[in-house]
Amino acid sequence: MIRLDGHARIEAPLRGGVIALGNFDGFHAGHQAVVGRAVRHAKDEGRPAIVATFDPHPVRFFKPDVPPFRLTTLDQRQELFAAAGADAMLVLPFDAALAATSAEEFITGLLLDRYGAAGVVTGADFVFGKGRSGNVVTLADHARRLGFFTEMVAPVDDADEVISSSRIREALQAGDCATAARLLTRPFTVRGVVQHGDKNGRLLGFPTANIDMGNYLRPRYGIYAVTGKLPDGRVLKGAANLGIRPSFDPPKELLEPHFFDFSEDLYGREIDVAFHAFIRAEAKFDSMDALMAQIAADCEAAKALLGHL
Repeated sequence: MIRLDGHARIEAPLRGGVIALGNFDGFHAGHQAVVGRAVRHAKDEGRPAIVATFDPHPVRFFKPDVPPFRLTTLDQRQELFAAAGADAMLVLPFDAALAATSAEEFITGLLLDRYGAAGVVTGADFVFGKGRSGNVVTLADHARRLGFFTEMVAPVDDADEVISSSRIREALQAGDCATAARLLTRPFTVRGVVQHGDKNGRLLGFPTANIDMGNYLRPRYGIYAVTGKLPDGRVLKGAANLGIRPSFDPPKELLEPHFFDFSEDLYGREIDVAFHAFIRAEAKFDSMDALMAQIAADCEAAKALLGHL
């Protein structure tokens, strides 16, 4: 899939496309409905389907000190958009210039002139332009006058509630992997490069692949049943600790998956770690023997939870 820079003009053959417009962090079921409509419009009219996303997230621009909250990286979103049938991902860098762009200039100067949009599909709650002054009504009004089409996709409900990134974040912060996976339509997955650690896991008999959480939302600290996907496509089952490792000094936040029956060197390789189930909260142990016994029990619990995979 092609990745387009939002600062550059879109030229043929991608000009004249149908643009799905939103943040799309997490690319949950509601986001999938928006992109799905854009892809169907594009196929019906023989046009390219383009998914536009903002990076950094507008919240990060306006509130740079907020704790990490991302559910996906750009690379993950690009793969998800491609799997949904899009032809390109358009990355709009959210900077001071974009924050100061009026709603009208966003439509005429960016969507139409720079990107050449023939149609724009958004969710019902999408807002844009300086001071969040533009919305789906603004888009529809300009579409009638300027000759492009727009569609607003209604929210997708899960039981009695609308699916949202906020609900997914709340579920993960509560350790509720099942709810997060249902709303996302897949498990929450952290992608990162395996780094060298203190070798504590290896000394305990449970070697781990240490990963920095970066800009990802922090789920509830504790032990999880996880799967890991390697660059060659192999999927491994395991148990992971997410937290600050209270039994060791100094405290250091890491995601530390231990994969069952696996001993290969993963240092420097990028892997995906998918969260399937919360096992227990992080705890401090009085002795290494007690910690090793608990890790063994955690691994057995993870194996039971992952038995259906």
